[in-house]
Amino acid sequence: MQIWHDNMPYSKIAERKGHQGWMKKEGPYFIFPGGGTMFPDGALPYIEKLKQYIPVTGGALRTALDMGCGVASFGGYMLAEDILTLSFAPRDSHKAQIQFALERGIPAFVGMLGTRRLPFPGFSFDLVHCSRCLIPFTAYNATYFLEVDRLLRPGGYLVISGPPIQWPKQDKDWADLQAIARALCYELIVVDGNTAIWKKPNGDSCLPNQNEFGLDLCEESDDPSVAWYFKLKKCVSRMSSAKGEYAVGTIPKWPGRLVKAPSRASVMKNGIDVFEADNRRWMRRVTYYKNTLNLRLGSPSIRNVMDMNAFFGGFAAALISDPVWVMNVVPARKPSTLDVIFDRGLIGMYHDWCEPFSTYPRTYDFIHVAAIESLIKDPISGKSRCNLVDLMVEIDRILRPEGTVLVRDSPEGIDKVERIARAIRWKTSIHEKEPGSHGTEQILVATKTFWKLPSSN
Repeated sequence: MQIWHDNMPYSKIAERKGHQGWMKKEGPYFIFPGGGTMFPDGALPYIEKLKQYIPVTGGALRTALDMGCGVASFGGYMLAEDILTLSFAPRDSHKAQIQFALERGIPAFVGMLGTRRLPFPGFSFDLVHCSRCLIPFTAYNATYFLEVDRLLRPGGYLVISGPPIQWPKQDKDWADLQAIARALCYELIVVDGNTAIWKKPNGDSCLPNQNEFGLDLCEESDDPSVAWYFKLKKCVSRMSSAKGEYAVGTIPKWPGRLVKAPSRASVMKNGIDVFEADNRRWMRRVTYYKNTLNLRLGSPSIRNVMDMNAFFGGFAAALISDPVWVMNVVPARKPSTLDVIFDRGLIGMYHDWCEPFSTYPRTYDFIHVAAIESLIKDPISGKSRCNLVDLMVEIDRILRPEGTVLVRDSPEGIDKVERIARAIRWKTSIHEKEPGSHGTEQILVATKTFWKLPSSN
């Protein structure tokens, strides 16, 4: 839990957060004791308190969302419990807290609850956590609470620590928060000091009912997993809209859920089990990457990994024994498989690769992309919606110096990528695909180098 000070030369945030116990400078490093405003004794005692009320251990919980996460100490320490936490916070007066989180090797992205849905499918997180996130959950007819409800898996847990939970001069806000939770039939498990824990029900049976917020179920046609540039709705997402077994307590425990085809996945096509075939394909490919291409996957030098075109998350699943985490990106214009990725116990988000990705520069160690040209083409017309050069420059932006990019595509596509890669001064090599693989793909492996523009003097 330490990072180089020279990578994060923000003295102001160190001074502001240092007195709260979040971080401090020690020699050439920032270190993170795991403290914070809501857990001044450290994140570990705070997590131990949560264990008294929710099943943190045992595999029932796997995916978590930490809202307004600060420097992500909660998510960092939950890794020891095999709970993969995706943390987010805006770029605000505290400056680059998410950059600190990524520098620590903790899953994080820049984001906020505003007017649009967060870029995740419905019912994807087993646990949602807020420690002093200061989100006004009951404002605007409880719209923000309804967004949390959309994201939380049936039977999942909501933990809020800090204001307004039993906070001085916030009695009305606390009463309103309890009222909206009751209206949605959430079970209040405990109020322990300034921490409240609720459990979400498993069905829609309690709605519609009479409540002061005027809540009702969303229309049957509303898909809770549609979330890219989609405005927040003031209605309750129907759990019945997601078919199959996906509730906490019903979905297989971790790690069994990683390899079992989720009930929300369409796995059969022309008599072939697409899910199982994808698993075998990526196990074979990743073995080839490690043994033949001499990549550093599995070594301490690679921690933050991104799969830009993740499909079922097979690439990430094949890396599960390595000390890495993978951001599985499902392109917004392709058929959505992101709910399958979350059901497997992996994490990811929607994104349109004709736009910048919501992260700080130089924050990923390894980037993987299959069929790179498909990311910028319209799926109906087949025409490019943006320029491949722009996409390559964006990859360069988010990749660390000496980080690795692996691209799989047709020989024609690889030729285009290599020409651009050389122009932005990556070191490249081209390889044939692994034995047993069908098609005409080639593999480009590139390393981002240190360089600077020549002086104008």
